[in-house]
Amino acid sequence: MSESLGSLCIVLHGHLPYVLHHGSYPHGEAWLYEAAAETYLPILDMVGECALLKARPALTIGLTPVLLEQLSHDRFKAGFPEYLNERAKRAADDRKDFEKSGQPHFAFLAGQWEKWYQDRLAHFERIKRDIPGEFAGRSREGHIQILTSNATHAYMPLMLNDQAISAQMSAGAYASQQRLGLKPRGMWLPECGYRPEWDHWLPSVLFDNARARPGLETFIANAGVTHFFVDTHLITGGQPLGTFDNGHFQSVNDAQVHWDTRRGWRDVLEPVGVSSRSEAPRCFAFGRHPRVSEQVWSGLIGYPGNGTYLEFHKKHGDRGLRYWKVTDNKAGLGYKDPYYPDDVPAKLYEHAQHFCNVVREVLSEHRNRTGHQGVCVAPFDAELFGHWWFEGPRFLRDVILTLAHDPDIKLMTAEEALYHFPPNKVERLPEGSWGEKGNHSVWINDRNRWMWEIEYRAENRMLKLLHELPWKTNEKIRQVLERAGRQLLLLQASDWPFVVHTQGAVDYGIQRFSGHATNFDRATLMAEELAAGRELSEMRKIELAEMDFHDSVFPHIDLNWWM
Repeated sequence: MSESLGSLCIVLHGHLPYVLHHGSYPHGEAWLYEAAAETYLPILDMVGECALLKARPALTIGLTPVLLEQLSHDRFKAGFPEYLNERAKRAADDRKDFEKSGQPHFAFLAGQWEKWYQDRLAHFERIKRDIPGEFAGRSREGHIQILTSNATHAYMPLMLNDQAISAQMSAGAYASQQRLGLKPRGMWLPECGYRPEWDHWLPSVLFDNARARPGLETFIANAGVTHFFVDTHLITGGQPLGTFDNGHFQSVNDAQVHWDTRRGWRDVLEPVGVSSRSEAPRCFAFGRHPRVSEQVWSGLIGYPGNGTYLEFHKKHGDRGLRYWKVTDNKAGLGYKDPYYPDDVPAKLYEHAQHFCNVVREVLSEHRNRTGHQGVCVAPFDAELFGHWWFEGPRFLRDVILTLAHDPDIKLMTAEEALYHFPPNKVERLPEGSWGEKGNHSVWINDRNRWMWEIEYRAENRMLKLLHELPWKTNEKIRQVLERAGRQLLLLQASDWPFVVHTQGAVDYGIQRFSGHATNFDRATLMAEELAAGRELSEMRKIELAEMDFHDSVFPHIDLNWWM
């Protein structure tokens, strides 16, 4: 590989909780349809455009197993075209209304929206309604890398039992491989949540008996995953354990870390081997670069807040379309000016050039400081690009096209960066996440602590029944325990405590969590009834049918995942 300042890895984390058959608007299936129309299809479009222009995108794209399950579901494949047609019709109706009221510019924008939704529908039909298959195809062509995750985006640092973590990981790896036809080697840790090994780990609720727990890197490596991503402070706050050269591990002491500054200890531009003990690592971590990421992510200086871009929050009527620009990101919605698409390309070019220059600066500084090339990682929620920031996919396109002709910066997937710049350091990482305050406080606090009490009891109950009931020899017991396992996976999603904490969808989060907890209890009670020799009542059979209808996800559940 030719010498350069280093590489840039753009990582997009695509995720939505399971919403099919669980409401429509404002919370429910509309989330999935909006993300597919505004993010997933535009990103596929952008990847194809760059490839056509001989500029390899080299994006690292996370598609969580629960998202893949939904995008592969017949309910989505039938409902999404209906959604796109409804949006296009709404735009056509808006255009007629604007024309009648003498608002030609808004009529023009409505016509643009009508064509935009029609184009999304044509794209969806062209790929045979198979978004996961299209992403997998782009991966096989070498244009992108796809990451897996655990099954339902469970927040693993706080989970009570090792078996529950293993089940989330095994279910996720299985679903990803089934839906993509390939086995991802990289993983997005839900909420970038990590914890190392602890000899005396104390449960967050209910129990006060400290217990030994392996670090999450153990479960990650056991799932066949070689690398994952963490926030900046987990790298900068790590404890150096040793060097790792040509597969050989050598312990280091504090004195060596102090004088061996050119190695780049605790440097976020250096991928690092992860281990909780002084031993060779089985997997590696990339850290988020704060200065590069904030150019997009920051609410104060981030590009999406520029006045030229489309305003996300102001819509025309109930569930309407957007016709205004940001104007001033501190101004109220009543002070927004009309959106002018012709002003956008110049601003996108300006921001793409600025972004590439920031990457160049941080890599150059690293080269001067350490004498070798760095790996700059910029991770974002995928839905930021297109959904929240309408022009986001075109920004990514301009960045990719710019760096395709830049000899100093190589665009790489994370897997490629791991190959070309093999980590030569091993660290014990601290606990943390990429959430507010960088710790676990978003996912467990006074608003949502009760959820963890229920979750812990459910984990223990699942493990107890798997050891006590004859599910290996009784088909009926096995089938209802599989339903219980599915409900346990769904109630463990980090999304439910998150929306309760942020108060973004409190009622929906409580309803969904409580519903899965109730269904889990129902399924486990049925298993006990069957084990006692009783047949299921008609009411029980109706309850099972409702579970199967509303939660027809992860069709293959293997109870051995919890063993």
